[in-house]
Amino acid sequence: MCGIVAVIHGDNRSTSAAADIHDALYLLQHRGQDACGITTCASGGRIYQCKGNGMASKVFNDGDRIADLPGFMGVGHLRYPTAGTSSASEAQPFFVNSPYGIAFSHNGNLVNAPDLREYLDQVAHRHINTDSDSEVMLNIFAAELNETGKARVNEEDCFAALQRTYSRCRGAWAATALIAGLGILAFRDKYAIRPLLLGSRTIEVQKIDAQGNETTETTTDYMVASESVALSYFGCKSEDIFDIKAGQAVLIEKGRKPVFRKIIPEAECHSSADIFEHVYLSRPDSQIDGISVYAARRNMGKKLAARIASQLTEEDLADIDVVIPIPETSIVSARTCALNLNKEFVDGFVKNRYIFRTFIMPNQRLRRTGVRKKLNAIESEFRGRNVLLVDDSIVRGTTSKEIVQMAREAGAKKVIFASCAPPIIYPHIYGIDLASSNELIAFSKSESEIATAIGADRVIYQTLPDLKDACAEASPLYPEKKVEFECGVFTGDYVTGIETGYLDHLEQLRGDRKRAKKALEARHKFANGLADGEDLKLVAQQAGTGVTRPMPCGADRDFVREQREHGQVNGEGRRQAQTQDPSVHNLSDYSH
Repeated sequence: MCGIVAVIHGDNRSTSAAADIHDALYLLQHRGQDACGITTCASGGRIYQCKGNGMASKVFNDGDRIADLPGFMGVGHLRYPTAGTSSASEAQPFFVNSPYGIAFSHNGNLVNAPDLREYLDQVAHRHINTDSDSEVMLNIFAAELNETGKARVNEEDCFAALQRTYSRCRGAWAATALIAGLGILAFRDKYAIRPLLLGSRTIEVQKIDAQGNETTETTTDYMVASESVALSYFGCKSEDIFDIKAGQAVLIEKGRKPVFRKIIPEAECHSSADIFEHVYLSRPDSQIDGISVYAARRNMGKKLAARIASQLTEEDLADIDVVIPIPETSIVSARTCALNLNKEFVDGFVKNRYIFRTFIMPNQRLRRTGVRKKLNAIESEFRGRNVLLVDDSIVRGTTSKEIVQMAREAGAKKVIFASCAPPIIYPHIYGIDLASSNELIAFSKSESEIATAIGADRVIYQTLPDLKDACAEASPLYPEKKVEFECGVFTGDYVTGIETGYLDHLEQLRGDRKRAKKALEARHKFANGLADGEDLKLVAQQAGTGVTRPMPCGADRDFVREQREHGQVNGEGRRQAQTQDPSVHNLSDYSH
């Protein structure tokens, strides 16, 4: 799950594309809070870039750095970590200077990434510097575009290179590419698993003619984004917003209108958008493939109410006093559920908006503490009541358990926990690192066992047919055309299929990321005199110091001071960020 944005202004004298991308990233921040970046292209093809770990407000210093990113076109990215690590070097957009200078933002995963890496190494002779699938896909496209052998490429060259890229890559992708001096390219895989939309706005610009007279000219700006909400803020009218179709690409050259091309023949395209976009990922005020996320969630609540009524006895159903949503994704569904059950709907939890989404936090301990920081129970709404809690889904169960405990502490007599999604049993392989199978609570437990594990009196799940119908019925194509969805996390049947050993590959990368995060935490504790014996072992293993025993805090500080004196720590409270793209102007050279 990532957020991607691309902008190209109709007036190529413009220097403010980054400002529009920056605003869009704030609107899409829910799609990725791990890292972000913007790459722009100014007149003469000069590339500027700022990227790094953290949210948009941090990386761009509350917008102050945007002035250092001139250009009439650019691409932006918000990263949620999937395969690979969470290092600053994996922040996007990625950039290659050969051929032509290409910046690349990608949302998705490649299920044949290991084979592609081998091809790039052994055949294309292109170096891959990170564990990111996005860098792999960029280099596949760059290698294919390089086959033209031209000093400058045109639209046919781009589409032909993209067609060869599609033939090599398998998986899910929605991507944007900036080609220096040419324009913006956006494209989607043949299953349209990840969302991508194009919008336009018409504006007036002031120009000075040869005689020095000021004239007004109408021009059209274009934006590509993961969700329609960013396009609406950009100034696009609803009739000027279009979904990029399955297997389709669009090239917008500077000063020209968009050119659409089917990279994959229509007969081979099978639109199957990830149903989790509607369950959890997207904002309720967005539309994806013509489906209102709000309407889909409202339908989920209606069908969940029917499911609850069929699972509970009349006595148990009558005992429910209130329906309480788990903010914020489930609010629409819970309200509709309460209405259909003829129960009171109350906001029993208050959400702190200034904290990360908990399921994307890097470990269980942080997720548990994150829930308490994110939510606070209103005791008066729980005390002495039997409550029905409605959430969008249950993943590991860590968050759900903490929420049930909070409801109990607030005085709830009985807690029934209902999920708008079916049991999540299998890993997500298309860009959302929910968890490995053995971390998913539903992988090895029944509903009654899950209820016991999270401390609820009862757990009730939406059925998969009901979930699919809830989303399909919100589509303008329904019922004339069957609307399909990617539901592999519930069934294990992935629309793209998977390569032998790919799940093991993901597990290895996930393990590498966990170890890297644990080592980073140990270094931070060490630098602040809070390291225990295990932390010191990790620090020693990395530094090769041989220190394996716990030391008093004072000794810790002495050791840190010694490391600073020898250049191991780059200044008080400041460490040098990992190397990023050496060929562009990086503004986030240091992380704070």
